[in-house]
Amino acid sequence: MPPEFGSPAEFVAEVLAFLRRRLSIILLTCFVMFGAGLLYLVVAVPTFTATAQLIVDAKTTSSNDTASATTAVESQVAILKSESVARAAIAKLGLAGDREFSGGALHHLSRSTSRLLGWSRQDTDVVTRDAMEAFARKLSVKRAGLTYIVDLAFSSADPDRAAQVLDTVVETYITTQMDAKYKWGLQNEKWVKERVNELSNQASTAKKAVADYNRARNGIAVPANTAEAGPPSSQSTGTAQDELRELEATADAATRTYDNFLRMLRYMDAMQQQSAPVFEARLLTGVSHPYTASSPNARLILGSAILGGMLLGIGIGLLRDRSDRERAPARRSAATASGGTAVVQGLKANGVKPHFDGSFKVEKQHTYKEANPDL
Repeated sequence: MPPEFGSPAEFVAEVLAFLRRRLSIILLTCFVMFGAGLLYLVVAVPTFTATAQLIVDAKTTSSNDTASATTAVESQVAILKSESVARAAIAKLGLAGDREFSGGALHHLSRSTSRLLGWSRQDTDVVTRDAMEAFARKLSVKRAGLTYIVDLAFSSADPDRAAQVLDTVVETYITTQMDAKYKWGLQNEKWVKERVNELSNQASTAKKAVADYNRARNGIAVPANTAEAGPPSSQSTGTAQDELRELEATADAATRTYDNFLRMLRYMDAMQQQSAPVFEARLLTGVSHPYTASSPNARLILGSAILGGMLLGIGIGLLRDRSDRERAPARRSAATASGGTAVVQGLKANGVKPHFDGSFKVEKQHTYKEANPDL
């Protein structure tokens, strides 16, 4: 409470008195701001927002690891907002040539005029970049709190276009995930096949080395380019047995490794034929078609206009009061000076004259005969 008011009752009384004094100003500013809000609602282009929801599969993350869950959800958000998804959706719907995605009517007119005058030429990359920037502004992808749910929204001046674009974004996202999973599976399968072929050659080489060693011990000639050199005739029988066991162990290990990778390859082929890829996220709520405009919000705008008008009127009223208080001493001084002059003139009329020392002296009043002795 300001210090110049002694009690709350005095403060309330002063506030009410202020409102009575400045009510006309407050009502005028409220009316002006309300009219401005109505004009904005008439001129503004309504925006419609389509929504959808995705849920990240909790099985892909550790249930006790919050950081892992956050990383999984944010990864899907980044994929949905990625340039590849936006570019694919723009190309599929042909949004690069749409005025809503090319910088507006004024930008489109200036660019067309520049091309007609020869100042610039149409650049497909520039048009696509403008469309992608507008696309990014209209698309909203965010995590719903600390859940596994991702909220998607797309805003457009056309409700059908908003739903169509968001549906294309979801479809492109799913297609991208399928392609990534399929390519990942093909790469794994390719690596396993290459590894199987390599192990098959190693197993065959090891078995051939064992067979060649046995033939060499039995006195059978072995070609120089295919067989390993046999042990010398002076080599002991124990050493020969050790070498044979080593060759057989190498062959068995290569064969077991080859069999394991071969079973893995068969399992991957079977799983690829029987099941679809498992995605990290799936559609929880389908794309909802907007029937009412999401912006501008008439209630919010008109309410803000009225509130702003009230505050503006109160501010103007306070400035008027302050100005009046600053001019009041000058008016009182002028009134005092005017009153003093009138008093002096009255004293003079009654025979009282001021002196230089500030005192007044009453002169003798003469009669008419004394003032005119010749009569």
